Amino acid sequence: MAHPLIIPDVASLPEYEGTDLGVTGWHDIDQAKIDTFAEATGDHQWIHVDPERAVAESPFGATVAHGYMTLALAPVLLPELVEVSKLSQIVNIGLDKIRLREPVKVGSRLRLGATMKNVRPMKGGTMRLVLDVRFEVEGAKRPVCTGELVFVYFP
Repeated sequence: MAHPLIIPDVASLPEYEGTDLGVTGWHDIDQAKIDTFAEATGDHQWIHVDPERAVAESPFGATVAHGYMTLALAPVLLPELVEVSKLSQIVNIGLDKIRLREPVKVGSRLRLGATMKNVRPMKGGTMRLVLDVRFEVEGAKRPVCTGELVFVYFP
């Protein structure tokens, strides 16, 4: 894994528009993480939390991570790619064009790739950043999840 891109301050964000941030290191998706997510969200569908039934009945032959779990890993993984210094806060304001293209099976290794798609100045020196993201599973032919994450950075 490469070191994150360090952006000196919020005002500098527009200089990085279009920058490919690369990819994070690989992160293991195990049953304990899936079960913890199920507990946090109340989504206990058997395809996620019942390994025996998933092997017997699921078309995937194993339990799979929740799609929202994949998305929820973004704030965990993004600091591996980019860090903005001298800011007071970051607010996630939305998701656009999200597609869950493939299941993430238990035992998979997942990583995040991102590009700084668009930066737009807002009032008070804040900046709106759209990141093009792709979640990849080791060995898969295409990303398992793609979309845009939208954040506002405050100086």
